[in-house]
Amino acid sequence: MTVRLGAEEEFHVLDVESGRLVPRAAELLGRFDRPGLTSELQRSVVESNSGVHDTLDGLWTDLASTRRRLDAAASTAGLAVVAAGTVPLAGLGSRDVTADPRYQRMADDYRRVADEQLICSAQVHVDVPDRDTAVRAMCLVSPWLPPLLALSASSPFWLGTDTGYASWRTMLWQRWPTAGPAGCHRDAADYDEAVAELIRSGVISDAGMIYHDVRPSAHQNTLELRICDACPRVETVVLVAGLFRALVREACEQLEHADGPVCDGRHDWLRAAAWRAARSGLEGHLVDPVTRYGAPAPDVLTGMLARLRPALEAAGDWETVHGLLEEALATGTAAHRLRRAAQAEDLLASVDLMVAETRGERPASRPAAGRPPATARLDALAAHRHPGRPPAPTPSA
Repeated sequence: MTVRLGAEEEFHVLDVESGRLVPRAAELLGRFDRPGLTSELQRSVVESNSGVHDTLDGLWTDLASTRRRLDAAASTAGLAVVAAGTVPLAGLGSRDVTADPRYQRMADDYRRVADEQLICSAQVHVDVPDRDTAVRAMCLVSPWLPPLLALSASSPFWLGTDTGYASWRTMLWQRWPTAGPAGCHRDAADYDEAVAELIRSGVISDAGMIYHDVRPSAHQNTLELRICDACPRVETVVLVAGLFRALVREACEQLEHADGPVCDGRHDWLRAAAWRAARSGLEGHLVDPVTRYGAPAPDVLTGMLARLRPALEAAGDWETVHGLLEEALATGTAAHRLRRAAQAEDLLASVDLMVAETRGERPASRPAAGRPPATARLDALAAHRHPGRPPAPTPSA
């Protein structure tokens, strides 16, 4: 059985000369006449929606194509787009909100939380048989979501400083009243009643403001992953999508053959596990979902890969995911690469790297002493290049 998937990516809009975040998403969107691109709460963010795909290769090609189109349109306007949880150079303003009644109401209700929503995420949708299955599968996949967050971590900087976190976006995101672990529900009716209670309380205005780490789609038979940072490298999104599809597939099979409860209901530790992943990414320890003890991130993820091998093989994803995970563990998180660039030179070097990786480039590391000054690097950013299609996923050796 083919289990289809798709992804949503959010992109920061930067001024190419200064490297700073700018509220010019509407201008960039105005250069497109195609579905799948839209605005977000903040006027400095563009969201893209992929098509629905049977294969990871198809998803990869789709995401890479959209990134190239966004980059080409941005470059003609003196802009650049960046897929990352946060960008280093941003200033806090107020009312930099998209002119939409819903967004304006959110800005009024949540004030500073909405003002500081200068963050981007990557979301993955995976087919499920029905909404009841989606709700029950949330319990089974939730313990494995912090490792996916660790893979995606790309936001070490906030307002010009190093936060010490791999995903500071997670810390900002968790301030919303419905963010975090999804909890356990008997079925779709039980879940929908919990959402209705939140709406009746006035804490949220609609079901779209359920910001759990994972949630059933309100309009499709899909389960949606929401815990991850936006990822500079498109292959990281593909890796996360492949692992999430395997988790959902495994959960659905468990539910199909279960005679009784399949979850112990003990999810109180998941918020702490997400904090651990946000703090360290792949460069420290994670909470192992099996033992619930701390363990090195590579050990947790290789154990996860072994566990999911049957589901990955059934989807035809094993070789691709195996190879991409090996590479991710060898190169580290985007947060690690960005921090290293900034430490070697400055925050603008980190911006350079974000832009290049979002384009699909793999800049060779260069010693700090041999790099041109920041103004020359920004001139290079302004000169648009046309990278080719990224290499197709290949199996590991």
